[in-house]
Amino acid sequence: MTVHQVSEFLQLTSPGEVTPGLRREIADCWEVVANAGGAVLATEFPPLPVSAYDVVPVVDGLVHDLHPGRGRLLVATVGGALAGWLVVRREPHRLGAHCGTVNHVQTHPRFRGLGIGAALMHRVHAVARDEMGLERLSLSARGGVGLEDFYRKVGWTEVGRWPGALRIAPGDDRDAILMSLALRAG
Repeated sequence: MTVHQVSEFLQLTSPGEVTPGLRREIADCWEVVANAGGAVLATEFPPLPVSAYDVVPVVDGLVHDLHPGRGRLLVATVGGALAGWLVVRREPHRLGAHCGTVNHVQTHPRFRGLGIGAALMHRVHAVARDEMGLERLSLSARGGVGLEDFYRKVGWTEVGRWPGALRIAPGDDRDAILMSLALRAG
């Protein structure tokens, strides 16, 4: 399967567009990805393992914050099943309103290695630039798991690190890797 086999990209811009079924699929994906060691732990999560009880309220908060001008949810499906998702948000302060942040980039483990993550990252580039009018995107990735290599391959640049900023567990501190992407027309 390649990027071209993504059945559909959904772009959701308001809470009412997110069906209960899709909320469940996102929460299920996040639970599985987090418990499999994925670098998508929310600050609201307890120590691993997490359960639906921990994840659902965080998903509900993300959905509640959706707005066409401020935050969007992008979902990739394959054969009608959620394969991956992410959130893109505009910087709320007027001095940075030309910039946005990408969070929670996830591919369901059933669909790993098929180009879903890359497809989502290319899609968010176009959505942020062409539909949200953003000029730059940023994200923070957890060090120690090779995520910076993935993001470099899809056009992002490492612009800095916060050494030891992420405490995964006692004695397991990781760098927060700061990445940036300039959005150019075309």
